[in-house]
Amino acid sequence: MATSADAEAIADVISAAAHDLTDKHGHGHWSAVASAKGVLNGMSKAKVLVARTGDKVVGTLRLTGSRPWVIDPAYFTPVPRPVYLVDMAVRPGYQRIGVGRALIEQAKTVTTALSGDAIRLDAFEGVAGAGGFYEKCGFTDKGHILYKTVPHIYFEWLKEKINPPV
Repeated sequence: MATSADAEAIADVISAAAHDLTDKHGHGHWSAVASAKGVLNGMSKAKVLVARTGDKVVGTLRLTGSRPWVIDPAYFTPVPRPVYLVDMAVRPGYQRIGVGRALIEQAKTVTTALSGDAIRLDAFEGVAGAGGFYEKCGFTDKGHILYKTVPHIYFEWLKEKINPPV
């Protein structure tokens, strides 16, 4: 778990990932940078996970019980206690070597420990999106939406497989 002492490093990881996506794909909704103040505010309402190499924070994500504005619950499996994954970022140079996958596995463990039933998230659709990554980590595509002209994909991971009604 991250502490308030990690806020500046977490903001730096999120901002570095945003700059990298902007350099590769042009300016978009993924271009927003983070501040330590914003990270601290997010920490007060969520569990923030970090991946480290030595003392260096190289990845992060936030788990919250509060539904983000872009998430439409109608697309997801009804469960009593969903957890929402937001603000995931891995520092460029540490991507595609297992850091993100380790964070996702840690998120699943934390969600289970918090008695959460599912992890829900949205990802940008297209070249700047991470949909393929989430699918490889065991998430299911739950639907595609357009939010403020930006295509998104909803993903869900269920702690236990829930059989649909017959």
